[in-house]
Amino acid sequence: MATEPLRVVAASEVQSDPARVGWLVDELWSREGVGVIGGAPKCCKTWLGLDLAVSVAGGTPCLGRFAVSEAGPVLFYGAEDPPAQLRDRIRAIAAARGQDIASLDLGLILSHALRLDTERDRERLTLTIERHRPHLLILDPLVRLHRIDENSAGEMSALLGELRTLQRRYALAIVLVHHLRKNGGHDGQALRGSGDLHAWGDSNLFVRRRDGRVQLTAEHRAAPALPPTLLELATEPSPHLRLAQCDEGTLAAETEPHLEERIVDALRQAGRPMQREALRETLRARNATLGEALVKLQTTGHIQRAHGGFALINNT
Repeated sequence: MATEPLRVVAASEVQSDPARVGWLVDELWSREGVGVIGGAPKCCKTWLGLDLAVSVAGGTPCLGRFAVSEAGPVLFYGAEDPPAQLRDRIRAIAAARGQDIASLDLGLILSHALRLDTERDRERLTLTIERHRPHLLILDPLVRLHRIDENSAGEMSALLGELRTLQRRYALAIVLVHHLRKNGGHDGQALRGSGDLHAWGDSNLFVRRRDGRVQLTAEHRAAPALPPTLLELATEPSPHLRLAQCDEGTLAAETEPHLEERIVDALRQAGRPMQREALRETLRARNATLGEALVKLQTTGHIQRAHGGFALINNT
């Protein structure tokens, strides 16, 4: 069989794919993006991963603030936590949002071991994704998923390349939960192992302890970074991770006065859906406070996501 040349097209002829552009979870995770939740032990990495899972599976805002663009099936593999413990955490997060765990399209992968450095287990994972077609796959933690040298760029690059192939073939987002070095640098540079892991991510989330609270930072390949945000593990109405109540006031008080009304007015005057970026430019609002106001308006039934952005419901 004759060897074929690689396909080449003019850059001007490449068509956009709207389904792959934008957010899976606003400001936190890119649609069909791969990346890492990185943090030191006991920094709520698994809680954050489960919060993402519940959010995408149930269509509720992650951490009570970051809206999900498109809800869908989620698969979660926890190599260190017993399935019953993961179930209880998922149930608690769902209950805090007024949801029943049975309503979530969230599956736990049950396997005593999953080795991504072996062809057999990669094939098993591929067949599982083929069957369930998740929007999001979370693997927690990376260190339990292989026996290669994490400091070897070649070995890590090969493993991450296999995951990237899965992401592209099945159009899903993939999250790896991973540890930071004890005395590492800043966020991505502090990830344990090869620098390929940091470079691989389309979206990366990092959690660190700061003055008794957990600080969340994010970075994205194709979007501005989220400002550092404080989190806390709440106990009421049931255990769940949430945005911390800031010393200068509650989170709700940080929203710009009357911003919700201004959003509604802008959409009414436009007479059509508006993208978040267009609203931000029109209203001169901070990205974080605009996000909070959009979530609040969606929750109260004033606006909805539509083709082309956000739109009023029943011409509110």
